Amino acid sequence: MDVHLIDGTYELFRYFFAVPAAEDMNGREVGAVRGVLASVLSMIERGATHIGVATDHVVESFRNDLYPGYKTSEGVAPALLSQFPILEEALQAMGVVAWPMVYFEADDQEIGNCEALARADESATSPGGCPPSGFPSGRQAGS
Repeated sequence: MDVHLIDGTYELFRYFFAVPAAEDMNGREVGAVRGVLASVLSMIERGATHIGVATDHVVESFRNDLYPGYKTSEGVAPALLSQFPILEEALQAMGVVAWPMVYFEADDQEIGNCEALARADESATSPGGCPPSGFPSGRQAGS
């Protein structure tokens, strides 16, 4: 089992600033979405058997109540924020599990899934998609 758990928020931000802007036929900005989907498709083509993508559907989380000044969506380009629901819908259309997070953050979902997977399947490995602590003894691909 080759598992990839992806922080879709990180990837969406990364592609937003790395690739040229592009619009779909409805005039919506989708350049970053195209970049993330290309990466996911590449993982599938290289043999990934299980892929899940968690996104911060809303950037704010429970941590905003705990820590003054914690990250918010203030100052984030609307063209970037508008791509979150497009990415989530496109991933689901590809058959990829998407977790749009509202209360928790994408990172929280990834860690929880890594821990659950490690308990459920001893053969599971992650080529970097899970933190080493998510698998017993840091079990990663090839270990």
